[in-house]
Order: sequence, then C-alpha cells, then structure tokens
Amino acid sequence: MSRLLAGAKQMMGLHHPGRSLEVYPDDVFLVSFPKSGNTWTRFLIGNLISPSERADFSNINRLIPDPEAMSKRGLSQAKRPRILKSHQYFDPRYPKVIYIVRDPRDVALSQYHFQRKRRVIEDGYPIEKFVTRFVAGETSIYGSWGENAASWLSTRYGRSEFLLLRYEDMLANTVRELGKIASFLNQSATAQLLEEAVARSAADQMRKLEKDQAMLWSSTKGTRQDVAFVREARAGGWKNNLPADSVVEIESAWGPLLKWLRYELSQPEKADKAHVGSPEFAGVAAL
Repeated sequence: MSRLLAGAKQMMGLHHPGRSLEVYPDDVFLVSFPKSGNTWTRFLIGNLISPSERADFSNINRLIPDPEAMSKRGLSQAKRPRILKSHQYFDPRYPKVIYIVRDPRDVALSQYHFQRKRRVIEDGYPIEKFVTRFVAGETSIYGSWGENAASWLSTRYGRSEFLLLRYEDMLANTVRELGKIASFLNQSATAQLLEEAVARSAADQMRKLEKDQAMLWSSTKGTRQDVAFVREARAGGWKNNLPADSVVEIESAWGPLLKWLRYELSQPEKADKAHVGSPEFAGVAAL
C-alpha cells in the first residue's frame, strides 16, 4: 500500500524531488554543507528580495524554496527566477551557485547538536565518536564536509556563475557579504535595504521567530523544542567545545583544504600529514 501511495504522490507531483528536481536555466542555487549558515543566508536573501514581506519560518520555503521539503508541483509554481536552497554535492545542472563554506570544526559541533534536536543521537552520545563518523561522511547524506566542498570548488571556483562565501566573513561584515550576494543576483540594493535585511535576519530575531514558529517549518517541526535550531551563531566555538583529538582528526583529514580556505590550523605540523592525495582534495589542489 505504501508503494502505491508513493507512486500516486509522484504521479500527481506531490513528492519532494530533492536531487531529481527539474532545473531551469534561470535558477540560482544557495548551496552549503548542512549546518554552515544556509538558513541564515536564506533569511538574508529573503529579506533582501522581498522587503515588504519579512522572512520567517512560516514563509521561508516559499521565498527560497527547498526541494527536500517542497513538492514537485509547488516548486514548478514558484516565482521565477527561483533561488533554491540545496545541500547537494556537485550537480552539473546547477547554472548559478552561491556556495557557503564554514569551518568544519564548527560544522561538526553544530551538526552534533542538530542531530540531538532531531533525536538521531541521544544527549550523552560521545562527541569524539560523532566526529569520527562526521569525518567519514556517515552523519550526512550529502557526503563528508570535504567531499561536498571540494566537489564544488574543484569544478566551479573562479567562474562568473559561482560565488564562494565564508560563513565567518559573513559574521564579521554581514552587510558587505550580502552586498556581494545582491550583485551576484543582479539585485539592486541600497545601503539602507542591505542594513534592514541584515537587521531582520539577526540571530536574536531568528531565535524569537523559532520560539513561535518552530512547528511551522519543515526542519524543526516535530523535533525537540528544548534544543534550539538557532544556537550561538558565532565562529570558533570548536576551540572550547571539541576535544583536542577530534580537532586533530578533522585537521588531519582536510588540512590542505582548510588552509586554502584561510582557516588557521591548531596543529599545522599534524595537518601537513593530511591525505593530500585523497579524491576530495585532488581537484582543489590546482586552484
């Protein structure tokens, strides 16, 4: 019966297409590995392109559609040009891409707490064990952090239709980085509009919205409400919250890529012995 229902939903376009969505030539994709600032950036863009309708958790999937959460029919009816959220590894069909990268040491910590929120792991789950699985690509269906980032950087970096942004730079100067996004989208944006979009998307504002609207959004509906989705929204939390051995494990896996992305290593001598010949780094090495 479940297979029949699934088939009927697919025939009517009510399924979530995910990676199999139909891509249009004027689509723009906002891509990142999970827990790298994608939701915050969706709010920033939503508040930029629709200043008369404040982005919140009840409308964000409409303003910046998510192929993992919306139906095929809904996606086909979205206003074009579409700006679509994605966590996918490289897909050659994506015509224009904004890629948000974040320090994987902070990503691992954020993903750990998000999986607690989703009840994937229990509160006492050893973070050392989680980091080992994180590095191996076992905590996400989108590959490991290194595989995901390198798949885009090695194929698209330097092209006019690709914009690379670091989460840490966005935190340091949000107006400036949002201005880069506006230019990439060919969106006219005054200084006042950029500042208003940034203010409306501030972490404290998003926390208030999450408190009131958690059950209205696909990513938080049905999850633990005692664990926040919008947490500290800062950089460098790994320094006080990740065990030293876990930091070394991440840096040893992706040291060269971390350095290329301008992330300072805690133990560069150990990272120098990283897997430089691994497939996920090979394509980036020539950049």
